[in-house]
Amino acid sequence: MKVKLVSSNLKQLQPQEKAYEAVDTEIKGFLVRVQPTGRQTAYFSYRTMSGKRSRIKIGVIGSELTIAQARDEAKAYAGKVAAGADVQGEKATAKKYAKHLQKNTLYLFMEESYKPWALANLKSGHLTIKSIRASFKHLLPLPLVDITVREIEHWRVAELNRGIKPSTINRLVSALSAVLTKAHLWEVIPEHPLRKVKPLKLDEAKRARFLSEEENAALLQVLDNRDQELKEARASANEHRRRRGYEQYQDLSDFAYADRMTPMIMLSLKTGMRKGEVFDLHWEAIDFENKVVTVHGEFAKSAKTRHIPLSPSAIQALENWTRQAYPDNERVFPSDTGGRLDNVNTAWRNILKTANIEEFRWHDMRHDFASQLVMKGVPLNTVRELCGHSDLNTTLRYAHLAPDHKADAVALIG
Repeated sequence: MKVKLVSSNLKQLQPQEKAYEAVDTEIKGFLVRVQPTGRQTAYFSYRTMSGKRSRIKIGVIGSELTIAQARDEAKAYAGKVAAGADVQGEKATAKKYAKHLQKNTLYLFMEESYKPWALANLKSGHLTIKSIRASFKHLLPLPLVDITVREIEHWRVAELNRGIKPSTINRLVSALSAVLTKAHLWEVIPEHPLRKVKPLKLDEAKRARFLSEEENAALLQVLDNRDQELKEARASANEHRRRRGYEQYQDLSDFAYADRMTPMIMLSLKTGMRKGEVFDLHWEAIDFENKVVTVHGEFAKSAKTRHIPLSPSAIQALENWTRQAYPDNERVFPSDTGGRLDNVNTAWRNILKTANIEEFRWHDMRHDFASQLVMKGVPLNTVRELCGHSDLNTTLRYAHLAPDHKADAVALIG
């Protein structure tokens, strides 16, 4: 049976007692096989280079594709056959590649490929891997090609409803997108599935959190009181141990501080260094003679080295700390075991609670540093250099703090 295989003629292909084939009148080799059940399957039949007759299944009409789509595929096959291509081989390769794509799940790609690269090349590679796993658990079993924009949109809506900040959501999506960028770059997937995802809009003019004069005074007072209380507690403990003949702990009475918290906080407030930069700080990076601390690129978020002048209070804190710091340790603020500090969250929260300071993170000391500079009239570009911002747009969030800068500008026009 010959008929032009288009949608208007499909009704002519009624099921019969036995299966039969309808051949298209225009595209040579294009046909539809009709089963007694009424199932219509499109094929492309052609003669190979060796002269043998072969056919390729295009798909079931209705459930898998339309007759118009089947015609387009048949035309494409006809063109390839005319050019001498091995269409069966191409289809087998494509089928094999499709299976390969389905095996490449997000979890496997991250474990076998992305994780080793991230740990070797990203300063915070371990934290990046950890946050992706925790935030996108539902995507880990999916093939990379099945991670869609729609999946991400649904996830973002759910996170916003949970009260997660847009900036946090953007950061997590960006981390996931970076994984898929590598998968595309390394030719694991044919295209980036999230390339059309746009970040959530943020309030770029939001105000940075910094300490008021009262809060700053309260913080310093709490630090002073805390050091004194810890020293007294140590003295009491040593007296208790002396009476019982036990070995005594180190005497703190002659030291400026009871532990690392006060000098760490003073350095953070007076230099704007990030928490990780403070944790990674080595003594060789401090020039006491010229009163400068150097943040080396390997420890900086921007990967660029910067030099920060030390204020008198910062220098005083560091000089005091040198008299009681861990001997023979390269780090300025090592952990109790001598390695890199992990966190100081408990001590920091207790200090803020005692000082009655709310909604002030450790990172906000960096905002405080930048804000204080701007309020003293320091040019924004200088603030950018001191803070190590990658571009001026980040620094512009502090622009509203500049003394009368808008009023002075408007005054120029009389």
